[in-house]
Amino acid sequence: PIILRATEQERSDIASMNHLQIWSAAAQKNIPLRQVVSGFETAFEDEIIYRRDRKRAITVFADPDKGLATALLARVRPQVEALDLPAGYELEWGGEYEDSGNAKAGLTASLPMFFLLMVLITIMLFNSLKQPLIIWLTVPLAVIGVVVGLLVFDQPFGFMALLGMLSLSGMLIKNAIVLIDEINLQRDEKPLIQAITDSGASRLRPVGMAASTTALGMIPLLFDAFFVAMAITIIAGLMFATLLTMIFVPVLYATFYKQEAA
Repeated sequence: PIILRATEQERSDIASMNHLQIWSAAAQKNIPLRQVVSGFETAFEDEIIYRRDRKRAITVFADPDKGLATALLARVRPQVEALDLPAGYELEWGGEYEDSGNAKAGLTASLPMFFLLMVLITIMLFNSLKQPLIIWLTVPLAVIGVVVGLLVFDQPFGFMALLGMLSLSGMLIKNAIVLIDEINLQRDEKPLIQAITDSGASRLRPVGMAASTTALGMIPLLFDAFFVAMAITIIAGLMFATLLTMIFVPVLYATFYKQEAA
């Protein structure tokens, strides 16, 4: 489109528009604009019209001076949602809260399929149901370390912490597989209890060293504002769960197979 704009002198005062010259076909000459209009009325007009989901929106931005965005949201949300909005108005939360929710929803939709695949792999690996059950029962142990770590460092369980939890589950499954596989090898030559004891002693160092190197590798991420929650989740969860796995797995193995040993 072709847009015409008057000079700065002509648009400095609205009254000057009365003297704006326009072409009159009847008079065949330029005449002042005031001769063909009854007057002017000023009205406010938005420079930018914000829309959300194709609806006009008023966006309010806020950045916490200190503390976590989740803590700020929890503090102000009841007060904001208690406001009596006029008819036709609705309230939605966006920003980091919305992005985190969308990311979690997309991730959660695909989780069942991948966990089912991991369960099937462990079942095929040991050709048994008891041993995969022992392995998967060790995964919830990580929650203890994760909760403690996030509370100590005052971090929320957000999307990055969820990613760390998923990564952590794979690490714990690996540790349990290593220990159970060693117990199976020892059982061919030794009684059940002795095989469990010797396997735990022989696998303690490699499993512990693997967990320690992983935790040390995550330390630099503790100083990154974006990855700190994931790093805390992996470090705290892995260290707690690794220690408990070396106790929990032998106990469960002895419980599940004590009748066979007898």
